[in-house]
Amino acid sequence: MPTRASPPDYDDFWVGFWYFRLPELFSTCVAFSLVADMGFGRGDIGNWSMSIWCFCFTMTLIIVMVELWRLPSRFPFYWYNFPVTYACYAALVCLSTSIIYSITYVQFLLYGPSRDRAITATAFSCIASVVYALDVAWVWDWYDLDDISCYVHTLPGLLKVLETFVAGVIFAFLSNTSLYLHQPALEWCVAVYSICFILAAVVLLLNLGEREYRLPVPFPVFQLVLTTLSVLLYISALVLWPLYQFYEELGGQPQRSSDGDCRDELTYNMCKWDQRLAVVILTAINLPVYVADLVYWAHQVSVGTEDQPRDS
Repeated sequence: MPTRASPPDYDDFWVGFWYFRLPELFSTCVAFSLVADMGFGRGDIGNWSMSIWCFCFTMTLIIVMVELWRLPSRFPFYWYNFPVTYACYAALVCLSTSIIYSITYVQFLLYGPSRDRAITATAFSCIASVVYALDVAWVWDWYDLDDISCYVHTLPGLLKVLETFVAGVIFAFLSNTSLYLHQPALEWCVAVYSICFILAAVVLLLNLGEREYRLPVPFPVFQLVLTTLSVLLYISALVLWPLYQFYEELGGQPQRSSDGDCRDELTYNMCKWDQRLAVVILTAINLPVYVADLVYWAHQVSVGTEDQPRDS
């Protein structure tokens, strides 16, 4: 099986730029600018959303400049892996930002210019997520990836993208350290999320950098061990986090009404109880993803899948 993408025709670069990259730059820039224009009234959620849109704009601009100056061949890894992977993450990030921003901020705004700006910013963020999703398909076609192995277009690759993405959203809620610093069991849960994220990120980087076959053990076995460890850790977090957050006997708050912050319907930030619940839901979402990953690699090891390096 060939391992290198067919050299792209740079005459087609402008097709992708006008139909995908320029709309991505425009939509993220508009979303960022509209929220920035709201001043101090945008709240913490607004600042977080701004940082996401600004990051997406910056990374897209970097990709455009690299491809415009024909620099992909100078990278020590196959460049096509990077824009495809980034577009996958950007689509998920922009979509999640649109949802979080709308349900935790926009709905509480009074009718007026600020609300109109927030709604428009959310709409442009949704547009960006759709364009990034289409960008994934375009990069696949532009680099002619039909006959080569592109990691994020495989089942384990997509599972790793989902694992790291959900963990990233969990970290966004855990930025409020008052949720867990008072209890060692909750600190353990934070350590679990961090460890599992690092393990998944290492696997992702090994594959994107074409270094997975330089390990001293077969790669499927390596994946199976790491995924098994991650599943066990996530199970412990799924048990401990709700126990110590919502059971009164262990110092938790079983009712949303017991959180004074949640009584203020005009708040522009998620109250602590909602943040605790969000972490539980995201943990419950990510655990089946890890289990699916575990089943895949257990099957690969059981059938004796050959783990040979790809030809250069």
